[in-house]
Amino acid sequence: MSALKDLESKKYISLETYKKNREPVRTPVWFVIRDDFIQVITRERTGKVKRIKNNQQVKIATCTIRGKITGEWMSGIAKIMTGVEADNAVRLRDRKYGFATKIAKFASRNKGKFVAFNIKLD
Repeated sequence: MSALKDLESKKYISLETYKKNREPVRTPVWFVIRDDFIQVITRERTGKVKRIKNNQQVKIATCTIRGKITGEWMSGIAKIMTGVEADNAVRLRDRKYGFATKIAKFASRNKGKFVAFNIKLD
């Protein structure tokens, strides 16, 4: 899929998830691409995880670190991963983003263990 190929060199995507009242919430996130999926790693007690459990529909677009959209929006479905799948995604993320992940891990340590989710674009 060429959309995934185009994303590989990017650092951030804006992840749009939805509250129960369907209000969108956009969050800039790090990501990796593996096996035709976009994988995002976060902690289990974050709003993103709560919203995805309620509604797996998401949108993504490339963005800056501050969330300014720089690309086209694409729709997809997110599926939460845990265990070995999540651990593998964390390793890929750490390899892509290097030392910055150590800081992020420390800053988010009170939000629970790592979970990841796969995003399959429509």
